[in-house]
Amino acid sequence: ISPVPPYSREQPIFTTRAHVFQIDPSTKKNWVPASKQAVTVSYFYDSTRNSYRIISVDGAKVIINSTITPNMTFTKTSQKFGQWADSRANTVFGLGFPSEQQLTKFAEKFQEVKEAAKLARDRSQEKIETSSNHSQESGRETPSSTRASSVNGTDDEKASHVGPAEAHLKSENDKLKIALAQSSSNVKKWETELQTLRESNARLTTALQESAASIEHWKKQFSACKDENDQIRGKIEELEEQCNEINKEKERNAQLSRRLQELETELQDKELELEELRKQGEIIPQLMSECESVSQQLQAAEKKNKDLEEKVRTLRTEVEESKHRQTNLKTELKNFLDVLDGKIDELHDFRQGLSKLGVDN
Repeated sequence: ISPVPPYSREQPIFTTRAHVFQIDPSTKKNWVPASKQAVTVSYFYDSTRNSYRIISVDGAKVIINSTITPNMTFTKTSQKFGQWADSRANTVFGLGFPSEQQLTKFAEKFQEVKEAAKLARDRSQEKIETSSNHSQESGRETPSSTRASSVNGTDDEKASHVGPAEAHLKSENDKLKIALAQSSSNVKKWETELQTLRESNARLTTALQESAASIEHWKKQFSACKDENDQIRGKIEELEEQCNEINKEKERNAQLSRRLQELETELQDKELELEELRKQGEIIPQLMSECESVSQQLQAAEKKNKDLEEKVRTLRTEVEESKHRQTNLKTELKNFLDVLDGKIDELHDFRQGLSKLGVDN
């Protein structure tokens, strides 16, 4: 049921979208979501009553029907959340906006509407005071006019002396009659508004009962969502561990890939070496034959070498023997030279003796 009937003179002056919350009536601390998603929240102005309301409807359910009074205050509790208290509804409404800019616009509009409601209240009080002052003045002037008529005497004299005062009183009485008629019509309007407010309060009571009944359902859903969130967090941690293992495995695979490339390079080098060895293997028979011939030549050379060594040993023996004979010959020659020297000395002495003999002779 819409809180704004189609024949009403209330018109929306500002509209936005927000998530609606109400304070928990039991704890007065926790917020209870009044809508499952963001809904339309509008300011309405009633030109007949000169009043402002904040209205929000979620499907067929009225979740906000708050009349703005000068005593209300809209408070920003965070960058995207604001709240105000409604004493008539005996609750506190909270709005969550998608951006800080939308919250600022809503708060500015709340202040404008609050000032307009205050101005309307002041004007209505001035009208009431003015009408009461006029009624008091008319009440005071009526006895004086009566006294004036009794003192002045004849009707002609009364008409001549108090005619302007009576005209003024008549005009004031007419104004009072009009004010009385307006006040009676206003009383009817107020009765109608009171009936409307009673109906609204009944609807709000029903809505509060429905919201209280849905609180337990939301609590259960919240508990289930919390358990599911814990499970999801556990899975996320497992997946993170698996991701870490996968990253480690990727690093090991990268290292193995680099090692494989190095081994492939080494294998290519070994294949080149093997190819060279195969080429060299093709000339091995020739080298074997050459090696056999060289071996034979080496054996012949070794045989010759042995013969030469034998000859060298023989020659060394002969040299030793010749050295021994030379030593003996040297000894014998020395002995012979010594003997020869002795003989020469003897011959020299003998010659000297002969010379002496010849001189003597």
